[in-house]
Amino acid sequence: MNSERIIRIMAGAFVLISLLLGAPASPLYHSSYWLWFTAFVGLNLFQSGFTRFCPAELILWKLGVKSAGDQAGCATR
Repeated sequence: MNSERIIRIMAGAFVLISLLLGAPASPLYHSSYWLWFTAFVGLNLFQSGFTRFCPAELILWKLGVKSAGDQAGCATR
């Protein structure tokens, strides 16, 4: 699995979990402050679309996860 796919999965999971914890209608409601985390994830995704800077991607690279361009048989090569 490449870093781009892992980041999409992580971002989606963070948004869903923070909505479950922050939305008053949720059975797992804890505090509405969790919605700030949802906003943080969304803003991070938005800025990374323009700047191509993503802290999670840097961490994954340091852990040895390859990007999509580094995978064998990728169409970008």
